[in-house]
Amino acid sequence: RGSACPDTSVRSLNRLSTTAMEACGCVITSQDERKVVERCGKFEDVLDAGFSCVLPCLCQFVKGAISTRIQMLEINADTKTKDNVFVGIKVAVQYQVNGDSQSIQDAMYKLTNPRAQIESYVLDVVRSSVPKIDLDNVFLEKEEIAASIKEMLGETMGRFGYSILATPVTDIEPNMEVKRAMNEINKAKRLRQAAVDEGEAIKIRSIKEAEAEAARTEIQAKADAEAKFMQGQGIARQRQAIVSGLRDSVNCFKADVAGVDSKQVMDLLLVTQYFDMMKDIGGNSRSNAVFMNHSPGALQDLTQAIQGGFMSSLPAAPSFAQVQR
Repeated sequence: RGSACPDTSVRSLNRLSTTAMEACGCVITSQDERKVVERCGKFEDVLDAGFSCVLPCLCQFVKGAISTRIQMLEINADTKTKDNVFVGIKVAVQYQVNGDSQSIQDAMYKLTNPRAQIESYVLDVVRSSVPKIDLDNVFLEKEEIAASIKEMLGETMGRFGYSILATPVTDIEPNMEVKRAMNEINKAKRLRQAAVDEGEAIKIRSIKEAEAEAARTEIQAKADAEAKFMQGQGIARQRQAIVSGLRDSVNCFKADVAGVDSKQVMDLLLVTQYFDMMKDIGGNSRSNAVFMNHSPGALQDLTQAIQGGFMSSLPAAPSFAQVQR
C-alpha cells in the first residue's frame, strides 16, 4: 500500500492539473493520443500532439482523448469442427485508430465499446468458418481462418476509423480426450512406420548376408576345385614316380637274379610293401588297429594268400625247398 499511494497521488495530481489547465484554455496532448474538441456539444476539431489552446468562453471544451497506439485484444472462441469435435481457438487482434481527423471523429462518436465490437465479429467469423473444416485441417488452415477474420474486421472496423493490422490464430486447443486420442493415433502411426523400417532393414540385411554367403560358397568351391585339381596332378605324378621306381626295381632285380620274370618280381615287391604298410600302421599311435574279417576261415585264406604270394615270388633253384602236399 505504501508503494501504490505515491503513484496514485501523482496520477490524481496530473489529472487535476490537466483539468485546471483545460479550464483555463490550455491543452497539452501526448504523442500517443489525439484529443477531440467540441463547441456547444458539436464536434469542432482534433488536437494533435503538443500544446493547444481552446476558448472556454466560446463554449469550446475537450470531449476526450483517443489513443493512437497499437492495441491487442485476445479472444477465446469455443466452437465445433465438421467432425463434431469441440475446440477452443485463441485469436490475437492487433488494431489501431487511424491518424486522420475523420477516423478519430468516427472512433469517438460511432463506437461505445470497440473491444466488444471486435470480439463479436471475431466470434462470428470463427463460428461460421471452423464448423466447415475437420479437426485435422483446422491446424493446417489456421492461416486461412486468420485471413478471413482480418478481412471481415478490416471491412467493418474501417467504417469506424480503425485499422486491423493482424489477426493471428495463436492457439488451437481441442478437448483433452480428443488430444489424447490424437496422440495415440500419432504414436501408433509412428510405431507402424518404425516396424516397416525395421522389417525393410532385416530384409536388406538378409539379402546381403545371402549374397555374401553365395559369394563365399562360390569362392570356396573354386578353391576346392583348384585344390582337387592340384591334388589330382600330385597323385598322378606320385603314381607315375611309383611306376617308374617299380620299373627300375624290376629291371635291376632281373639283371642281378637270373631266371626271374617280371611278374615274380612284382609279386615280391607287393608283399614287401604290404608288410611295410603293416609295420607303419603298427608304429603309428593314431592308427594302431587293423580291421579285417575276423572269421577263422578268412584268416586262413589271408595267410595262404600271403604265403602263396611270397613262395610264388621266390626263384626256382635247387637250394630252395619245395613244399609237397
